[in-house]
Amino acid sequence: MIDPPLTIPGWQGWFSMGLVAFCFVLFLRTRVSPDVVTSGALTLLLITGVLTTEEALAGFANPGVMTVAVLYVVVTGLTETGAVGWIGQALLGRPRNEADARLKLMLPAAGLSAFLNNTPVVAIFIPAVLDWAKRHRLRLSALLMPLSFASIAGGTCTLIGTSTNLVVNGMYEARDSAEGGGLGMFELAWIGIPVTLAVLAYMSLLGGRLLPTRTPATDSFADVRNYTSEMLVPEGSPLAGKSIEDAGLRQLPGLYLVEIERDGQIMAAVSSRVVLRGGDRLVFAGMLDSVVDLQRIRGLRPATDQVFKLGGPRQDRCFVEAVLSNRCPLVGRSVREGRFRAHYNAAIIALSRNGERVQRKIGDIVLAAGDTLLLETHPSFVLQQRNSRDFLVVAQHGDVHPPDHARAPIAIAIVATMVLSVALEWFNMLEAALLAAGAMIMTRCTSGRVARRAPDWQVLVVIATSLGIGAALEKTGAAGILAGSLIGLAQGMPWVSLTLVFLSAALLTALATNNVAAVLVFPIAMDAARLMDVSPLPFIVTLMVAASASFSTPIGYQTNLMVFNVGGYRFADFLRVGVPLTVLIGLITVGLSPLIWPF
Repeated sequence: MIDPPLTIPGWQGWFSMGLVAFCFVLFLRTRVSPDVVTSGALTLLLITGVLTTEEALAGFANPGVMTVAVLYVVVTGLTETGAVGWIGQALLGRPRNEADARLKLMLPAAGLSAFLNNTPVVAIFIPAVLDWAKRHRLRLSALLMPLSFASIAGGTCTLIGTSTNLVVNGMYEARDSAEGGGLGMFELAWIGIPVTLAVLAYMSLLGGRLLPTRTPATDSFADVRNYTSEMLVPEGSPLAGKSIEDAGLRQLPGLYLVEIERDGQIMAAVSSRVVLRGGDRLVFAGMLDSVVDLQRIRGLRPATDQVFKLGGPRQDRCFVEAVLSNRCPLVGRSVREGRFRAHYNAAIIALSRNGERVQRKIGDIVLAAGDTLLLETHPSFVLQQRNSRDFLVVAQHGDVHPPDHARAPIAIAIVATMVLSVALEWFNMLEAALLAAGAMIMTRCTSGRVARRAPDWQVLVVIATSLGIGAALEKTGAAGILAGSLIGLAQGMPWVSLTLVFLSAALLTALATNNVAAVLVFPIAMDAARLMDVSPLPFIVTLMVAASASFSTPIGYQTNLMVFNVGGYRFADFLRVGVPLTVLIGLITVGLSPLIWPF
């Protein structure tokens, strides 16, 4: 038994611990954003002299923080080309029932999260799940929480799966650089795979009973406008040869396939068994968001050739909604006769008139005042026409723009090469991510404009400032005192100490955020291992899993927050589903980690 000596910290130590405790109260009891709280705490540590300027800002130069930032850019290459949506659509398929739907959703989410940061993965899957749930009449609240939990579990399988792994490994490498410390790319799979299997089994077997039935926030906002849109199945399309049902075009949410024009013949009341052919012109009617989503389906393109006469690549364009005024010179003329594209450098891809479908091809429609047009154009159109007398209202539809599906294989190849180069130890994770981000931009899978906006600066600031707070705990000796207390509770027994490390990190993650908990518990875990003279690796791995395994509250992990409002969940829903799951993961982690990485 080890009885480590405890010393009383100076005022700096007590101030640091008090500041950390105050931060947790703010996280739990107020709505102040985490980046504001941690930035304020770091500022107080700096101006009181607890930290020097170099110590306070060291977190912003941490390789883990930089790697997270660059990975956001890499993921834009997948989203801008439609690669992830393409993969997701192919993997989700058609579920037999709700339990099958959860499994079909969790498997690809966990798999992708092992190789991509799980936050962007969930962000990409959410709109796909919204459509999927509507199309197959599934409870959205029975899918989104499992999506978040599966992505969290999948992120524990590799070093790049979650920002927590990168940050903790970066701190461990810096601390043990003389010993060549640091985990390999797939080393975490020894613990991550059992954790992932446990989460999948738990949600599959008990999800139907525990998951609530909630009304999604999106159900409160219905778009009553009915747009007409025409799409073409080009020659060589992957949809050619598939039936309407197999192509996924029969039960599109908020969208109805009105008719098909083939070889000059109109096919109305189209059967779901009709097989698509190259050259088919499809006429859809539906809501705005659904019409926009239609433009992103691989294998379809707008029927109007005007889209392809606009200058520049499609991913540099956007969707704009505009209402014609009675002063527009094209009112009373058809779209084709008025040469709308040449006049405004914009192509009409859908039109709504008095909330009803117009029974004509878009090119033959005679424009009328009050018509609402969905345009594909350049962002400059909004600035040029916002105060124009030709339009009553001009507004960009979010930040959505048509993907460049032709470059999707390139984006997938870049990500695969990045993962392979790290696995073969050709480059470290930061180097590989930087090369991949550069390749995404050079191959035009993403643009510089999109790449600059990609990083989630709130997440990055929280990580970097938390590193500074953790440094203060270590510098002032507060972390050593806490570690000594931890060992005292454990009576010098490594297994008990490891259990307390998991509980501490899991509790702090539930109350604050995963990266805050990881950074603050890291020096405590390292000092605990040092004072007991055992290997720190079981403690490092346990910390990574505990800080990521945030299932108990929506505030503990960003992916939980992302699905919280969309799924219409309540705080108690996460407690009911997440607390037993956290206990299960704790038993697996504490039980297996010392067997895989001996003390």
